[in-house]
Amino acid sequence: MALDTEFVRGQFPAFSDPTLKDLAFFENAGGSYACAPVIDRLTRFYTTRKMQPYGPSAPSQAGGAEMDEARSRLAAMMGVETDELSFGPSTTQNTYVLAQAFAQWLSPGEKIIVTDQDHEANSGPWRRLTGRGLRVVEWKMDPETGHLDPADLDGLLDDTVRLVCFPHCSNIVGEINDVRAIVDKVHAAGAVVCVDGVSYAPHGLPDVAKLGADIYLFSSYKTYGPHQGLMVIRRALGEALPNQGHHFNGGTLYKRFTPAGPDHAQIAACAGMADYIDALYAHHIAGNSAPAARAAAVHDLMRAQEIALLEPLLDYLSTKNSLRLLGPTAAQNRAPTVAVLSSRPGAEIAADLAPHGIMADGGDFYAGRNLRAQGIDPGHGVLRMSFVHYTSASEVDRLITALDQVL
Repeated sequence: MALDTEFVRGQFPAFSDPTLKDLAFFENAGGSYACAPVIDRLTRFYTTRKMQPYGPSAPSQAGGAEMDEARSRLAAMMGVETDELSFGPSTTQNTYVLAQAFAQWLSPGEKIIVTDQDHEANSGPWRRLTGRGLRVVEWKMDPETGHLDPADLDGLLDDTVRLVCFPHCSNIVGEINDVRAIVDKVHAAGAVVCVDGVSYAPHGLPDVAKLGADIYLFSSYKTYGPHQGLMVIRRALGEALPNQGHHFNGGTLYKRFTPAGPDHAQIAACAGMADYIDALYAHHIAGNSAPAARAAAVHDLMRAQEIALLEPLLDYLSTKNSLRLLGPTAAQNRAPTVAVLSSRPGAEIAADLAPHGIMADGGDFYAGRNLRAQGIDPGHGVLRMSFVHYTSASEVDRLITALDQVL
């Protein structure tokens, strides 16, 4: 079944805003538009629930119930238990807190494996732990293709490795890594896995249970919601790691790794992300499937739409000898996050696209290690064009036309 783009775009107020009418949005990897249910819930919370939640009054009780609803519904869609999902101010902050917990839990000399394919959020906090006596080893991607080969992990895994951190999908290369295969390999070696899903989750909410990850992180502001970081920590690991929250919250799994007070309104508004997924399911499929099955069906709709839109863009870019397309040239196994290297700085090309109504960006996108590994100067940067399922075919055509004129 094809995605009903008209229905989809009707769920996003941005597409009816006159100030955005003549602009095509191609920097979704930096943050997506917010869907209407999220905006409505956020407005309602700030209007009628803006007080300490879980108190005795009716508005306070309603606010707490909406926060609980967000956690329970999104967790169910990802196939995990409600209290295995935590909310924090950002994925970077969540990863930093996790790193402090691992620093206390692990012993000097034990290893953490990171990659050079990662965004800095799932790399920098772990690398800093060398100052705490831990050893950090880098799993390197292919400098020509950007591919992260699971076979290369075999030579890195030994009985001192305790944690392996890698992205579900790179925010530069775009290739979707085989999370399940990597997780199985790491678990067989006796280590645990932290997956950065920031660049993947906008393209379909993942079933974390099926992926098998011990930790899965992503950002709601890139997934049609407010500015929060969502973090799944499976129970066995979450209870084993030292509590990073207030001592009196140590017995509550979803509070153990959120030392600061959460943003109540934004957590409540995240239930709107579940509303949106359910609305897409009801419009396209209907039925009474379980939450994870509904999310999986919507995931597949989103991915099919993105692959169809991505193919003509990749075909066009592949014909440009003046550009280096980073990552796979086939749409099937990559997200619609497309970075290209030119003789001109990426930011300069993005600026030239703006008068054509194309909103893209250029730079290193907090992935300097990724660029350097591919022989690219982060200061020069790349042009990045990223979209999601709500992008239209006409907007992709418009991007290609603008690129032809600018390049």
